[in-house]
Amino acid sequence: MPYDYKPFDYVAPRGLNTPEPRHKVIIVGAGPIGLAAAIELANHGVGSVVLDDNNVVSVGSRAICWSKRSLEILDRLGVGETCVQKGVTWKVGRTHHGAREVFNFDLLPEDGHKMPAFVNLQQYYVEEYLVAQAQANPLIDLRFKNKVTGLEQQDDCARVSIETPDGAYSLEADYLLACDGARSPIRQMMGLEFEGVLFEERFLIADIVMQADFPPERWFWFEPEFHAGQSALLHKQPDDVYRIDLQLGWESDPEEERKPERIIPRIEKALGHGNFTLDWTSIYTFQCRRLKEFVHDRVIFVGDSAHVVSPFGARGGNGGLQDVDALGWRLAAVLKGEAPVALLAGYDAERTHGSDENITNSSRTTRFMSPRDGAERWFRDAVLALSEHAEFARPMVNSGRLSVPCTYPLEAAPDCVHMPAPSRPGSVAPDAPLGNDWLLSQLAGGFTLLAIGVAAPEGCGMRVLELPETPELRQRYLGQAGQALYLIRPDQIVAARWAEADADTIQAQLAAITEGR
Repeated sequence: MPYDYKPFDYVAPRGLNTPEPRHKVIIVGAGPIGLAAAIELANHGVGSVVLDDNNVVSVGSRAICWSKRSLEILDRLGVGETCVQKGVTWKVGRTHHGAREVFNFDLLPEDGHKMPAFVNLQQYYVEEYLVAQAQANPLIDLRFKNKVTGLEQQDDCARVSIETPDGAYSLEADYLLACDGARSPIRQMMGLEFEGVLFEERFLIADIVMQADFPPERWFWFEPEFHAGQSALLHKQPDDVYRIDLQLGWESDPEEERKPERIIPRIEKALGHGNFTLDWTSIYTFQCRRLKEFVHDRVIFVGDSAHVVSPFGARGGNGGLQDVDALGWRLAAVLKGEAPVALLAGYDAERTHGSDENITNSSRTTRFMSPRDGAERWFRDAVLALSEHAEFARPMVNSGRLSVPCTYPLEAAPDCVHMPAPSRPGSVAPDAPLGNDWLLSQLAGGFTLLAIGVAAPEGCGMRVLELPETPELRQRYLGQAGQALYLIRPDQIVAARWAEADADTIQAQLAAITEGR
């Protein structure tokens, strides 16, 4: 059954008749990133006004592959379990060359994690759940049919002009978050340009509705018989919806290729039948670009407004949620007077680093999927042929390295070489079961000192979580160390770790972080 795009209620804003006092934060864009930012700020006690020129969720499935880390973030925002329940959980990917399956992989993480490796769920569902969460929060003022038409920055605030069905008004806020997508009007108003590469390649996205027995797996084809010389991808979504991506080539005419009479025969050839209906289609090009800087005084760019990559690898929506993760606690601390403005430089540094990592992986994917004649094609074909028989070659097959959170380069963070690499400073704290609860559920809201197998020193100046050693905690946090102290940031990132440390040492590290050093 097709998704029911019910419009959200428009309410005439009070600013039409009476000037509003300055707000803490204005968020432009009520997509998943803008909504997530509003909820994250509210979790830290900071209110916001969210402005969107539309009054429905995004049309079409758009972002569908939500990674384990994104699900953990969404869980902290109150919608993670709902997304998992509605979505299609998958862990197996199959890679084909021509008619042959050359290998498959299993993404299921080790036991003892609350969230699965990936869930496929249409973006409109994620937005629907986040809208409901935002509307239920008294700190969030969600305004539909409020289109931002102008922006000016002052020393102490950002000011926007807004058009509504009832007329125009203006708002001021200490900070403005531009969460308005890849074609960001805010970015255009500020005259900012992306830097990077636009690849000469086009792809067709088609969502189809059909009754089928395809398993919940990711199927990728290099040069399939049904689409000679190109590549194809198949994903299962909820509600009997399937995503098909077909490479078209740079010479293809986008206007012609988006016509149903061109799309339907291609899909019939791929499936071997015509028992389906088109639900949504789009043509896109490979882009790997970003703003040079994400923080521009009182305006901060988040998500696709700050960076764009190709859809292969599921880095767009997942990367945007990681932006929210890195920004929310910092901006809240600045607004509440708990940290200097310099703390926001850490968001810029970390998320430009994360974007560069995504862009690098996405660019490599493009080169592998669309090799130029000569050495690139010889290499690609040799790797595919070898991967069918040799396991060592399979990591070199690149049909879209799937999104994983980057490890931030926290060079000055204390570390202990005897502890496991996956929990080193700069990485997301690994989840683990805690009786009837989960570790990550306990590592949210503020800075936490995690003490495993040891008593935390008194007077460390933050919330303390003392835990006895368990098999999962030993594997993920202790390694060869007999005990451990972990300083965990509010975004569940490991900030520092020690085998032993006194309260002064821990407080000094906390001060360095919160002072933006």
